[in-house]
Amino acid sequence: MIELTKEENGLWIATINRPDKANSLTHAMLSELADIAEAAQEASGLILTGKGKVFSAGADLDEARAGLATSDVWERLSGNIAALPGLTIAALNGTLAGGAMGMALACDLRLSVPTAKFFYPVMKLGFLPQPSDPKRMAALIGPSRAKLILMGGQKILAEEALQFGLVDRLVAPEALLETARDIAADTLAAKPEIARGIKELCC
Repeated sequence: MIELTKEENGLWIATINRPDKANSLTHAMLSELADIAEAAQEASGLILTGKGKVFSAGADLDEARAGLATSDVWERLSGNIAALPGLTIAALNGTLAGGAMGMALACDLRLSVPTAKFFYPVMKLGFLPQPSDPKRMAALIGPSRAKLILMGGQKILAEEALQFGLVDRLVAPEALLETARDIAADTLAAKPEIARGIKELCC
């Protein structure tokens, strides 16, 4: 349910392919994504995207009730993404919800289709968010807006997410992947040590 494409220019594209279940994530899928992100140390860039009209609804509900909601696999995934030396882009083909937000927050850039919604109802479900998610969210949009989402339970529309800084650009669905490729092009063409150095200077 995770498709990986490795292009000759060093770009990897990982696609969540479970559209019949709103791309909800099982432990096996999360583990596979974490393995991909760990292996992507050798890639110059990584794009995360999904099939269908939802990027991911978060944890598979049955597995969430069985313990996935509190598993450390979420942190393993987001930590591996954050540690990558190449450019990482979340190409959000639709709504992003729950723990799935962690992988997008860990990326360098977030592109979104205009119809996407963003929400993280973890408190309502009786769980804490993954430890790094509130910090990364607050770094992007500020503490009060992070609390608006995490404690106020608000669904944020794409245009508002852009204003907040939660996403960096709104892109038409048919142009989403091509736009992500275009943005990654300069990094893919650069010497890896230069791209890595610039990324480190931006932190």
